[in-house]
Amino acid sequence: MKKKLGIYIHIPFCVRKCAYCDFLSAPAGEATRSAYVRALREEIRSAGELDEIYEGATVFFGGGTPSLLAGKELAGILDEVSRRLLLRSDAEITVECNPGTLNREKLEIYKRAGINRLSIGLQSADNRELKTLGRIHTWEQFLENYELVRKIGFRNVNIDLMSALPGQTREGWLSTLEKVTALDPEHISAYSLIIEEGTPFYEKYREDGPEEKELPGEELDRIMYEDTKAFLHEKGYERYEISNYARPGYECRHNCSYWERVDYKGFGIGAASLLNGVRYQNSTDLQEYLKGHYAYESVEPLSAGDALEETMFLGLREMRGVVLTDTIRNTYGPKIKLLTEEGLLERAGDRIRLTDRGIDISNYVLSEFLLD
Repeated sequence: MKKKLGIYIHIPFCVRKCAYCDFLSAPAGEATRSAYVRALREEIRSAGELDEIYEGATVFFGGGTPSLLAGKELAGILDEVSRRLLLRSDAEITVECNPGTLNREKLEIYKRAGINRLSIGLQSADNRELKTLGRIHTWEQFLENYELVRKIGFRNVNIDLMSALPGQTREGWLSTLEKVTALDPEHISAYSLIIEEGTPFYEKYREDGPEEKELPGEELDRIMYEDTKAFLHEKGYERYEISNYARPGYECRHNCSYWERVDYKGFGIGAASLLNGVRYQNSTDLQEYLKGHYAYESVEPLSAGDALEETMFLGLREMRGVVLTDTIRNTYGPKIKLLTEEGLLERAGDRIRLTDRGIDISNYVLSEFLLD
């Protein structure tokens, strides 16, 4: 029986770089995008003998803005994946989309190609906040796109949201949640803004900078996070991972495969892979990639200790937690006992998981599972 495989495809292009974004993405002309698609299809064709071992359980087009590509280009990439790697009949196939880059023709092509899940980057239902973030769309444009998505027949839709934005109030965040849940998407990802070094936001809102005061403080950020869980629970969405909420049966299978350390293969510049206990990182050099040079930037065989660390700090992101195996007991027993006594972990059957308090300081708790 073949092992299941997650497939990630990186599309590094966007209309305009958002002010908070530190992802590997940038604007590019049509010629560059087309050349990238050709190189990407060639990389997929040269993927070795993966099909002898694996079958694709999930496919995720991330970016950047994958929906910036022409519909036929994206469908062609997926066709290449289908030819090179057997996809399961029930494979989850996701495309990240930005409002303002979708139209009827493109969505109909997606549907015919077998794409069955869309992840739409809204971020906020407030136009002032969208402008601050540097988004290319308005709330009204999002609504037009969302209505079209439903008319075309997509029945598994995620909406990305972001809290703790400059100038955002608790009431403003709750208003965004109210407007979005009224649309009845199947999945909501809700993240707090993180000011990343090297972004325009870092220069504008860096610690001790003149405009830092525009950011909600740590206490308000925590209140917004708690509001998110309570509000979405009331609307029928359950948190299954620290920042992800879904109606029953609509959890993102691709992301769950990362947290559960299922093998995955990444295609495109900067994409990561985990295959048979070895981590690979693709080169980020676009010009070399366009020449057909698909070199790895790093190759890292994982030791048993590395794998165990990852099991803990990835698996504990999920609300169901980690199965308490003999290896975990023997390695982390005293640490688990201490964190449980501190009210940061709890037992749930044969698993351990973060408590609500543990989630509040999850970075600290997860760091405790790093081995010396």
